[in-house]
Amino acid sequence: MPENSFEQELKAYFKNHNYAYVDNSAEFKLLDFTLLDFITEVRENAKVNRKFYLEVKEKRQVYNTKNWDIIRPEEEVHMFIMDELSARKILAYAPFSGLLVRNNLTSMYHWFSIMDMYLMPKIRVDRPIQKHDTISYKGKWIMDLRNSKAFTNLALAFDEIRGHVLNREHLYTGVNECYGRYVNEQIHKQGIVRNPGHWDTDVAETR
Repeated sequence: MPENSFEQELKAYFKNHNYAYVDNSAEFKLLDFTLLDFITEVRENAKVNRKFYLEVKEKRQVYNTKNWDIIRPEEEVHMFIMDELSARKILAYAPFSGLLVRNNLTSMYHWFSIMDMYLMPKIRVDRPIQKHDTISYKGKWIMDLRNSKAFTNLALAFDEIRGHVLNREHLYTGVNECYGRYVNEQIHKQGIVRNPGHWDTDVAETR
């Protein structure tokens, strides 16, 4: 098990690799880290510096499947549970945002792009919380770490994140077929073969 938290590890990594960043981890409504000038792009013949907003989490222990009986015991090793509120905050910063998880049980890092979080199968549950005599609920996502990009070190993880951001136009708007091949999902082939006549009809009826 690591001696330091994932947040502490990242702050040391940012310092050692000269990352300019803002630590928002004490803020409730912000993602944990803002990476300043994360990439530089050329847009309309001008250089544009892009920030990236990163939420970070840890899997610290094995989940008790008696308490989370929707998780099959043989699948627990692949599962990660996070607050849905965190997922919604990540979505608010799209496409320059994502989730980085450190699995303390395997010493692996897992990157979920905003597209992965949006498209992949996941289980949503409400966990009961008792405050005094009142029961309320907190939304949780049960996610499969096999649907992430997995890395043995942070350098490889940040290379992947940077590449995703730089290639986002193709990933988000240039792929017609279903994106990704996720665990516990089957993509079916449905409908008749479309031909140019169908597109002409679509245009005529919607313009």
